[in-house]
Amino acid sequence: MSADREDPVQVLILGAGWTSTFLIPLLDDSKITHAATTRKGGDGSIPFEFDPESDDPAPFLPLPSAKTVLITFSIKGTGGSKLLVTLYMRTHQHVKTNFIQLGSTAIWPDRGLHDRFTIPFPDNPRKIAEDELLSLGGTVLNLAGLWGGSRDPRNWVGRVAPDKEELAGKGSLHLIHGWDVARAIIAVHKAFTPGERWLITDLRIYDWWDLASAWDEGGLLAVPKLETTKGKQAEWVQELMVEKGIKSLPRPPEQLKRGLNSLHFWKHFGIMPSRTLVSGS
Repeated sequence: MSADREDPVQVLILGAGWTSTFLIPLLDDSKITHAATTRKGGDGSIPFEFDPESDDPAPFLPLPSAKTVLITFSIKGTGGSKLLVTLYMRTHQHVKTNFIQLGSTAIWPDRGLHDRFTIPFPDNPRKIAEDELLSLGGTVLNLAGLWGGSRDPRNWVGRVAPDKEELAGKGSLHLIHGWDVARAIIAVHKAFTPGERWLITDLRIYDWWDLASAWDEGGLLAVPKLETTKGKQAEWVQELMVEKGIKSLPRPPEQLKRGLNSLHFWKHFGIMPSRTLVSGS
């Protein structure tokens, strides 16, 4: 249910990319009016590009008024988030707008157990910009590894574990499917949480050794083998299990270096992740 750009909408997506391929169909199904921007426009989108160094309001004038503005691109450092909010509100003074920023769980250290209350890296440029938005009453959704559609974790093994040494150092993987990202955005749109940072995963901690053993390097592109043996990643996992005294997979959470707890988000909004590696895509 998209709208003409001059008409008010419920959700304005700044930066229609991979996330919008899941979000827009779900907005349509939910009868939530929406508009979206891309850098060059086209396919019904509005041309828009945010320049954090410019206070010119002109690029914001063609944007429709919206109850929720979703920022899908990253903003870094001090000043950018405040500038975007200021310019949008200056050009749309007759509406009360909530701002949602999509962020990454990479702002937390790569060791230890973390939830939304754990203090992230203090000098991370994205975290600094997110904190600025939070101070203005916005909400930040820090997303784990994105998958779904064209992004399939089964095709990642060769890249993240090109040799045994790299595989040996791999611990946990946290994921969130595009459909659940869309559901999370709509949940916040409907019951906005000003000033809150949410950490979002599918509630699971995956073990890279477990995945590499099951999938090997070829992923979806692999040619099925007649023999029952796996390729090199699976062989490396077996060797590492012997060397490290690991009896079974997945390894215990304390051996995976990093764990992320997103239960706060799902409990607060009364929903559960719908797509996981266990349930399938």
